[in-house]
Amino acid sequence: MLNCLLYRNSPTSRALFYRVEIALTLFSDISVRREWGVAGGRPRYIMQHFGNWRDASVAADKARHAAQKRGYVRMASES
Repeated sequence: MLNCLLYRNSPTSRALFYRVEIALTLFSDISVRREWGVAGGRPRYIMQHFGNWRDASVAADKARHAAQKRGYVRMASES
């Protein structure tokens, strides 16, 4: 499982987060889960399934890059 956690401080509200995760499913597919929301609140998420690691990695990188364009910065990385 690979994670990328991004955050963004908002002057008018609590801190926001955006997380991208690549993981294997029970059926040997690779999933990319994108999760976002207000820190300490209930997150929203969307999950996409891929047949290989390369496609999943490209999708995760695109999601991470789009979030960084919106002002999110990298917080931590786990593997």
